[in-house]
Amino acid sequence: MAETVPAAAEVPELPMSRSCPFDPPEQLAQLREEQPITPLRYQDGRAGWLVTSYALARTILADPRFSRKNELQHLPKPFKLTALTREPAQPGFFLGMDPPEHTRYRRQLTAHFTVRRMRQLEPRIARITEEHLDAMERHGPPVDLVSEFALPIPSLVICELLGVPYEDRKRFQGYTRRLLSLDSTPDETLAARDALCDYLDELVARKRCEPGDDLVTTLLAGKDLDDAEVAGIGVLLLVAGHETTANMLGLGTFALLRHPDQLAALRADPSLIEHAVEELLRYLTIVHLGPTRAALEDVEIGGRMIHAGDPVTISLSEANRDPERFENGEELDVHHSATGHLAFGHGIHQCLGQQLARIEMRIGYTALLRRFPGLRLAVAPEDVRMRTDMSIYGVHNLPVAW
Repeated sequence: MAETVPAAAEVPELPMSRSCPFDPPEQLAQLREEQPITPLRYQDGRAGWLVTSYALARTILADPRFSRKNELQHLPKPFKLTALTREPAQPGFFLGMDPPEHTRYRRQLTAHFTVRRMRQLEPRIARITEEHLDAMERHGPPVDLVSEFALPIPSLVICELLGVPYEDRKRFQGYTRRLLSLDSTPDETLAARDALCDYLDELVARKRCEPGDDLVTTLLAGKDLDDAEVAGIGVLLLVAGHETTANMLGLGTFALLRHPDQLAALRADPSLIEHAVEELLRYLTIVHLGPTRAALEDVEIGGRMIHAGDPVTISLSEANRDPERFENGEELDVHHSATGHLAFGHGIHQCLGQQLARIEMRIGYTALLRRFPGLRLAVAPEDVRMRTDMSIYGVHNLPVAW
């Protein structure tokens, strides 16, 4: 007989404490081995579920009986109430929708993020990367790799793709930091969300009068989306398009510097870069506190009875270490074939921009290691500030020398 979730008072919170900056909390591995689907306490006092195995994570992410609708979601303790759940998603915010609404929005974008379209951007991404490495070299060591390399490259790329003026980067990057901070109050979170929406509303209005060669203009010309929907899509793409890749570039470089054997292997054989990118995505999994789903009906899975309305949180970081799927998954090995990892999610909500992120990482790591063969940390490893206070994991800064 399937077990049901116990009373919330008896249920633990989501483990958050890390003993190593590159590893998920140790308790998660223990849960995966003993109870791959286990009760979890949520911020509003209710009990739900935590999933830590690869097989169960993949199953739930692909199962339409588990909803991503914003108004059905709960966040696990110790999160603060973000004020962005429990209300319907705004127009264009398809990440918080189920089909058919999600399908309608996603269909408008798929053709713009194909492998072929993203590869057409490679020469421009390579030029942007070299320009920032030139600036680093002129500045001389030490430099903060985040502010001088990891953050500006994907920011500039997504700005050019969407038609966002790059000179506005401090504005939208600041809003994004507040939006993703686990320390933001509900009012601060809402204010950051509204400020980003206002900014994209202004951009869409300008594009109506002054069309450009960019994605926002293309979506407006398509006639299938109104201005509010295009602005909402723009918010999602702008935030995800710079924040995630920036943290992979920063955290991935930190991981390579702390695993000198892997760094040496990649330097000795640059053709390993595609394997290395997938392995770093798997090993680091910067989406470290979710995603969440809500059961639309009673579902028995993994020996547990998940009732309609129960929230389910999936630990992608632990699923990506599951030895049932990835041999020696606790280790970083750039020779690994990490195909099938869940760093970009799975199912209908799998990351739309994953091919762009892969290209930016491949070009970024390759150029950085080529230009600075003596790259090293400029501070003690323990002095690198980790983003444990953010919903997207990474490093706040990474001082390096060469």
